[in-house]
Order: sequence, then C-alpha cells, then structure tokens
Amino acid sequence: MTKIKIGLIGLGTVGSGVFKCLVNNPKAEIVQIAVKDIEKPRNIDGLDKTKLTTDVMSVAQNPDIDILIEVIGGVNPAFDIIKTALESGKHVVTANKELLAKHGSELFELAKNKNRLILYEAAIGGGIPIVMPIKTTLCGNKINKITAILNGTTNYILTKMDTENASYEETLKEAQKLGYAETDPTGDVEGLDAKYKITTLSTISFKEKIDLDKVYAEGITKIQAEDMKNANEFGYKIKLIALAQRVGEKIDVRVHPMLISKKHPLANINDVTNGVMISGHPVGDVMLSGPGAGEFPTASSVIGDVLSLVEEFDGNPLPIMQCHHEKIAQMLDISETKNKYYISINAKNNFGVIESLGRIFAHNEISISIILQKGLQSDNTANVVVITEECFENNMQSAICELEKEDCVKRINSLIRVTD
Repeated sequence: MTKIKIGLIGLGTVGSGVFKCLVNNPKAEIVQIAVKDIEKPRNIDGLDKTKLTTDVMSVAQNPDIDILIEVIGGVNPAFDIIKTALESGKHVVTANKELLAKHGSELFELAKNKNRLILYEAAIGGGIPIVMPIKTTLCGNKINKITAILNGTTNYILTKMDTENASYEETLKEAQKLGYAETDPTGDVEGLDAKYKITTLSTISFKEKIDLDKVYAEGITKIQAEDMKNANEFGYKIKLIALAQRVGEKIDVRVHPMLISKKHPLANINDVTNGVMISGHPVGDVMLSGPGAGEFPTASSVIGDVLSLVEEFDGNPLPIMQCHHEKIAQMLDISETKNKYYISINAKNNFGVIESLGRIFAHNEISISIILQKGLQSDNTANVVVITEECFENNMQSAICELEKEDCVKRINSLIRVTD
C-alpha cells in the first residue's frame, strides 16, 4: 500500500517522540519537518536532515502531505499553521490545548466545511485515552460530571507537600530541578493549563461550546503545608481539581484546589500522574488515569490519532470523529456555585472568638460542620480551622469580607473548596 504522507511541526520533546514512533511505520511516513534551527544537535536515530525546514507554511501548504501534526503549542503561529493546513485539504493532529480552548470553534468549523478532521487526543490527558472514548464508546451516555486532575506539575508539587511536609516554594524548586516545572511555572501553578484542558473536555462531553473566559481558574500558590496536615486529619487530600458538571440548565466549569475525600479515587492519583473521572448515564462512574505528559505518553496519543486517520483515508471521515457542539453553553458563574469549604483563620486568643466566627457564618447562612482551634502561637494568636456544610459561593465570599473586618481576626490563611 502507498504510505500516508505526514508533515510534522515541531521536533521538541513530543515531536521527537512522534518521529521515533513513526519512523519505521509501514502505513505512514514523515516527509517534512518544520523546526526553528536546522543545525541544532539532535540525538534521533533515522532522522534525515534533508527533511528539515524552518519554513512552517511550506509544510502546511505542501500538496504531497496528507496529515499535518502540530506539537509546538501556543496560539501563534500554530493557529495560522493549522488553518492553512485545513484550507490546503489536510487532516490535522494536534496536542495544543491552549489553541483549542481559545480558537477551537473556528478551526472545527473550518474543518467541517473542508470535510477534514482535527484530532487532539494528546491535548487533554497526555497519554490517557479520553477524547475518543467519549466520542465513541461513551457516546450513548449523558455525561453529567467530570472530576479530573489534568496537570502533572501541580499534582507532583501537592503530592510532595503532602508526603514530605514541605512548603510550596521548596517543592516548586525541586520540580523545576527535575524538569517537571518550567522556569516560569505560571501556566501550571495558576491553573491555566488545566483550564484549557477542561474547557475542551467539557465541550465534547456536554456537546455545547464552553466559553473559556467564563471558566474560573485558581492555582495552588496559596496552599500551605499546614493545610495539608489539617486536610489529612479530617480525612482529605488536597488536589488541583478540574471540575465540569451540569447544574440545571447551566454548566459549571472551573479549576481550583479542593479537599477531596481519601475515599475518592482521585485522592490516590499522585506525583505527575493525571486522572479523569466521568459520571454519566447509563454507564455510572468511569475512571481513567495515566501519564499526563512526557515524550512517549503524549506521542502515543498523537500516533493513535494519526493511525485512526490512516485507516479512514480511502473514504469520507467518520462522522463520529467530527466535533458536534453547535449550541453555546449557558455557564454557571463561580458565585452561583454551591460548595463545602475549608477555612483556616488566624485569630486572637481571646474569649468569645469562636462565638464571633459562628455569628458571622450564621449571618451569611453558612452552617459549620467542624471547627477546631490549632495551637497557641508566640504572638498570642491561634489558627482556627473550619469546615462548612454546603453553601453558595457568594455567601462564603460575603462571610470572608466580614471576617477580614472582625477585630479578633488577624488574617485568613486559606480558603479551599471541599468535595467528598
């Protein structure tokens, strides 16, 4: 059979893995590769440097190429590259979560008009197969909720803080030294990476367009070692959770740290591993976990998409592989959500402090499940830890404002949402 011709944009960590996996494949051949620097030393067996070019658009427009693989990330120039490739009649495989979250609607519409496919298994969970199972095996289900750990860097940091009683700052430095965190870790630790992923995952799961700008994101930078110890005492672990769920006619999509019950399957997803729990009808709960990043795990998902396309090349693309989300989702604002909360408050060691805190919570229609004073400090203050019953976010934020004005309260150490 004639081999399918592949164009590869990017030869970094993931691109190198893709090349190594495809170099001897009997069904596909990489014929052109776009890189920033042709002369850069690369220890890749079988790499023919004559296939390298710095002209990315020549790859996107090459009439001999059937499938374009984009693994450079970011919006620019990836958007123009993929748009050009689709207009030139190529199928596209990408690992670009940011691009899909920001411009997926436009690109998917173009692909549909050109009768071409954009496949993106690697963009959400690295090596975890999640996109195609939702589109195929689980397509007969009404998915109601997704609870996921979608960022390996933050999960590694939180795991080490938990098991080694280390500070966030110490653990971040270790993650950077090991290559798990970037020099500028903002995208990971502020929850942006997980936000991009859950936006796209929600769109395909609920078959409605999710507005990235309306997805709430909060990172892990304020988590303290003391919070980890308290969570463990109460039977919880702290994880950065990407959550998407139906609430009436609206869809609630957000990313933030959560205390999650030790009985929950995601509580045992540690280090750089990712995990996704899907709740739907009639299937119930389905859990998938595995490596969320890395050369070969991510390449595995890219290759899976490529070979899926290869099998369909003699006919029209399977409709089930296309994107079907014409409706724009009504989004639930974070202020409208209902959650349980963990609050750590540094307060003066005076009579009546607990009574004052209880009064403020009651005034804001918040019931307390657990309240505990944690030791006396040298400045005659103590940390008071509270776990509430379920209440509205806007009520909790109102209570926080009142607490910050209360004379007996020195500071609010932490506010973290809780799930069982």
